[in-house]
Amino acid sequence: MLRFIALGSVAVAALAASPPSPATVTFYKDVLPVLQRNCQSCHRPGQIAPMSFLSYESVRPWAKAIRAAVASRKMPPWFADPKYGHFVNDRSLKQADIDTIEAWVDGGSGKGDPKDAPPAIQWPANGWEIQPDYVVKGPEFHVPAKGIVEWTYIKEPIGFAKDIWITSLEIKPTALAVVHHICIGFRPHTPEVEYGVPTVFNRRRDESGSEIPRAKGMPAPFNPGMNEQCYFPGHQATDYRLFNAAKFIPANADIVFQMHYTPNGTAVTDRPEVGFTIAKTPPQRRFISYYAQPAAGTDGGVFRIPPNDGNWASPPAEVLFNEDAQLVWMMPHMHLRGKDMTYRLEYPTGEKQTILRVPHFDFNWQLEYETDIKVPNGSKLIVDADFDNSANNKFNPDPSRDVFWGEQSWEEMMSPEFGVVVDARNASRPVTVKGSFGVCTALLWIARLC
Repeated sequence: MLRFIALGSVAVAALAASPPSPATVTFYKDVLPVLQRNCQSCHRPGQIAPMSFLSYESVRPWAKAIRAAVASRKMPPWFADPKYGHFVNDRSLKQADIDTIEAWVDGGSGKGDPKDAPPAIQWPANGWEIQPDYVVKGPEFHVPAKGIVEWTYIKEPIGFAKDIWITSLEIKPTALAVVHHICIGFRPHTPEVEYGVPTVFNRRRDESGSEIPRAKGMPAPFNPGMNEQCYFPGHQATDYRLFNAAKFIPANADIVFQMHYTPNGTAVTDRPEVGFTIAKTPPQRRFISYYAQPAAGTDGGVFRIPPNDGNWASPPAEVLFNEDAQLVWMMPHMHLRGKDMTYRLEYPTGEKQTILRVPHFDFNWQLEYETDIKVPNGSKLIVDADFDNSANNKFNPDPSRDVFWGEQSWEEMMSPEFGVVVDARNASRPVTVKGSFGVCTALLWIARLC
């Protein structure tokens, strides 16, 4: 009898897992819930996707394209190797959802009964991912039709007369097609600050537009970034509430915009906005952002990707945790020749753990990976990356030349970003990461925060 029951359970499970019948699958009952959970955050007006998936009428013309994209797992974009780590914001579709979309398209993409539809998601207005409590208007930036736009820094007032804690942050450009990135940092106001005045650090470049590599041992050009948060293609808002944490902004601080654009043949004007949600009470935990760089350096004697090399390994980035923390956020950053990136932890016990591997980096979708890993004092974070400078890389601007570290898309970077959460009561004690980190972006100039 026990054996019969067990076999019967297996049969029931197999029946439940079988793909749905195309004849019974409809948009309102079956497909719309999948789109709401996995697609509408990007596929709606004002967001990065080129078409809206809010209604049957807007989805139906794209039915076959949607089927192909989900069957190949091209969409939704998610690049973490499932063999490593656990991510609370995993966008990837379950096989049952893929089966549902395939059956819907194969059955004729029927509309069904609107009464079967789940309640519509009430998305924030004007294309926001979060519903901001406060919005800072960024500077207007005129992007030319062609040429090189160097990184530009512009200061603006925030307008907070007292210390605040923010619980989420979103940078929202208006000219998405030309934005390489927009980052922001916070600095105390000083009397000599001029608002709205751009500061540009021009680089020595050759005839191709690539920066002339520095000799080995020469210092890197000054970069006053101190970035608290960045917008990259495919990147959305960061919500610190998911980690029961917040970021601190001191009274009367200024916001520094680091703006970088890549002209695409059409002159446009961008006017980014920054939205915050604000904590009503002081948080128990605070979120701190970091980014790392190769420990061996970024000058031309060390960071040089040879021509036609399809698998060049960068020197690793290494950081040392000097206090207990929780690692909650990771975001690989490279440029057009970026191939893969792997984050590993080495614990004081000698144990080693791969916590994120992105085997197919995509410059157009620079995603953040949200996790929750306790990292004890003395642990080391090691990040490795490979680059493809061969003709097999369809995004490669020119496989015939050496590629050096640089700020433009046709140059390269290896800058793994990550975020940690710590007890907010420890704000009087620096939370530092020693090693090859670029900057601690949690307001270096305020000792109690970084």
